[in-house]
Amino acid sequence: MGIEQLGLEAAELLSLGNGGEARSLNKLAELAAWQVPACSGANATVWRDGELVALAATHPDLAELAELQLASSSGPLIAAAETGMPVNCPDTLDEDRWPGYAAAALRRGVRCSVHLVRDLPRGALVLSLFAVRPRALDPQSNPVADMLAAFGGAVLANATAYDQAQRTASQLKDAVVARSVVDQAKGVLMHALGCDADDALARLRAESQRRHVKVTEVAAEVIAAYNGGNPAE
Repeated sequence: MGIEQLGLEAAELLSLGNGGEARSLNKLAELAAWQVPACSGANATVWRDGELVALAATHPDLAELAELQLASSSGPLIAAAETGMPVNCPDTLDEDRWPGYAAAALRRGVRCSVHLVRDLPRGALVLSLFAVRPRALDPQSNPVADMLAAFGGAVLANATAYDQAQRTASQLKDAVVARSVVDQAKGVLMHALGCDADDALARLRAESQRRHVKVTEVAAEVIAAYNGGNPAE
């Protein structure tokens, strides 16, 4: 692909930012495998509080490599996630820092790998690149890989912010609905018992505590009883 196609693919990645973390991760891994010179495959992982929470891989063998490192708590992916620094494994045949990883990588035809890190809200993105030739990937002179890692980090940060905004909006909606149900139930009790709003609310709370259920559940039952068994609208 040329630079124009890369731009189109990057724009698509940006558009996926509002579609969720998983889709963005998959697209990022695919882009890296297609666009980075000498790269034969890629993983994209998200870490939060030191734990792997999402993984996308362009090949099952590469997903297995990530899972093996996670199980052993050892390998370049783990080192990159823990230190927040890029990690280079130039030749798995000569790699002595992580012998378990090196052996597993060789069995899968991987001769070198590079692991780039970008910060995310409450976590990190690690973009792992793999090649079938030793020393084919150089983290110091690979602008396309750096650009994709940075762009992926920005997109995932936006996706996280979008997801948080969606959750907040949902919580606010639920709170408004709950308040409406409680207010209706208070009105029913005030009319039926001749009490004021504070006393009606106190009665709802006392019943919820006695039965160990939410106030909104008690309120809904009050309204349903008043409506002849029909729940609140």
